[in-house]
Amino acid sequence: MNNTVRQRVDPYPLGGFRRKAVRISTSEVIRTSRLEDKEIPLVVEPAVGGVDLVDWATNNRDRVEQLLLEHRALLFRGFNTKSVASFENFIAATSDGILMEYKDRSSPRHAVGEKIYTSTDYPPDQTIFLHNEGTYWLTWPLKIYFFCLIAPPHGGETPIADTRKIFNRISAPARERLIDKKIMYQRNFNQGFGLTWQDVFQTNDKTVVEQYCRKNSIEFEWRGEDRLRTYQIRPAVARHPRTNETVWFNHATFFNVSTLEPSMRAALLETFDEGDLPFNTYYGDGSVIEPSILDEFREAYKQERIAFPWQEGDILLLDNMSVAHGRAPYSGERKILVGMADPFDGEDN
Repeated sequence: MNNTVRQRVDPYPLGGFRRKAVRISTSEVIRTSRLEDKEIPLVVEPAVGGVDLVDWATNNRDRVEQLLLEHRALLFRGFNTKSVASFENFIAATSDGILMEYKDRSSPRHAVGEKIYTSTDYPPDQTIFLHNEGTYWLTWPLKIYFFCLIAPPHGGETPIADTRKIFNRISAPARERLIDKKIMYQRNFNQGFGLTWQDVFQTNDKTVVEQYCRKNSIEFEWRGEDRLRTYQIRPAVARHPRTNETVWFNHATFFNVSTLEPSMRAALLETFDEGDLPFNTYYGDGSVIEPSILDEFREAYKQERIAFPWQEGDILLLDNMSVAHGRAPYSGERKILVGMADPFDGEDN
């Protein structure tokens, strides 16, 4: 790369946040900083003009890996990234190149590229609770990428939280109870609310659904002509494959009906018997998770929640096992894309 490019005069704004001390990287073309007193994400931005993010990432992949392992969340800002193609190229430059298909879905979204999706198509007034992607899958992504094409004028942040710290915030009795008993995810499809099984499994063929369920340790039953119920029993925690750290890695809180906003929860409970709810969570033996324990889980996520406003062109790279993500309500137009890379077989955990 030609390092004689013209020095950038005006700093890229950080959405109202003041920078802390800035350190020039060894390559002298990027610099890193923090958003005020926030531990994550680490902001990576150009220190000089004319830096092409994909070129830099291609030539400094080990550096990106080092920063991600050290900080677990990286915000690439100010690189003039504007297209889906450049986002795809950045993922290719900083991963093993294997993008994951979004199957066994938990939220509506649509593809905008080859395994590049909208982050969610849920209505803008809804909050999406913090979670890690794919904790109920047998194979999940080690890296998840978010790309801001259109930043909303109000709200719409993608809050994040360190799952190592969430693990430590939860009391030992509550934590160990879920670890010992594991989690059962129960879902019902095609009852007039939530996702259909056709959307979730990306097929209209029941045989394909059954094959997927058997391959992925999902119990299933067809109820009537077009209704499906599934059960998945999964661990509450996982070990990070590179550091051997224990992380809080589950959808126990996210999928529990008590986590929904009160009006939506009331509407569901008025419409469905508990066993017919679109989704809910239990201990692995099918018993109810105590409300006080679920309250403790929610509070742990809340205490570790970090949010910042999007800027167009931002790319947020998360270590998916170490950092949970969600979505705040918003108004105006918002377009955040997502890609998932570096598949990891949880059975090796």
